[in-house]
Amino acid sequence: MRSYLVPGEGKSCPKANIGHESGGQGVRMKAVILAGGRGTRLAPYTTVFPKPLMPVDGMPILEVIVRQLAHFHIRELIFTVSPESEPLLSAYFGNGDRYGVRISYSKEEEPLGTAGPLSLISDLPDTFLVMNGDVLTTLNYRRLIRFHQQRKGLVTIAMNQKSIQLELGVMEFGKRHRLTRYIEKPTLTYSVSMGVYVFEKRVLDWIPKRGYLDFPELIQKLLRRGEKVFCYPSNDFWLDIGRHEDYGEAQRVFQKMRRRLLYE
Repeated sequence: MRSYLVPGEGKSCPKANIGHESGGQGVRMKAVILAGGRGTRLAPYTTVFPKPLMPVDGMPILEVIVRQLAHFHIRELIFTVSPESEPLLSAYFGNGDRYGVRISYSKEEEPLGTAGPLSLISDLPDTFLVMNGDVLTTLNYRRLIRFHQQRKGLVTIAMNQKSIQLELGVMEFGKRHRLTRYIEKPTLTYSVSMGVYVFEKRVLDWIPKRGYLDFPELIQKLLRRGEKVFCYPSNDFWLDIGRHEDYGEAQRVFQKMRRRLLYE
């Protein structure tokens, strides 16, 4: 793993301790940010920029995330990168010094999925945060981590509500196919993953070294073996900018919510 150290007379930036919001003992916390994906759903934009560098109102979405994590005193960050994304990301963020964080880069030479890159990182603490590099949210990371610690599970997944309008008429019927209900363009609401996770280090036992594995497959493995996986219910603003329509919405929302998103 390629690392950049914070310069300055042998000092490193403070380690994050996540405890009660009023203080107290916590745990050393690192955040792994997945920044090596191809971003195919945002093509053609992502043929030029890695998706985490896609700007929202002039600021890369990943910079928003870095600033938010620094606000919550999570200052040890690991970007998982691809050979294509690493040069631009490291040129832009460097060692993280200007954000008050320490950034290192873990490069996967070939695609390993969303969970597979964790197998390349050797110095993870007992509890660590993992998140996608394209999430725009007001999620309180301190509360998420505290929830995870209290439940004492292996994994906690941040969860939000997502409403989707189906652009079709939905038909319900009974015996002999007699229509009982017709709903025109209903709105369906689901509980969905926000792409933000808290893991215990022993989850690495379930991830093959340098093997391809996505998070859904990993979670299914854990559930089949009876491991404790919890859902953290969040009512915070959340948007995944992975689609063109969501990216357009992110531009509009960021202008209105900038101070709230950046804790200015």
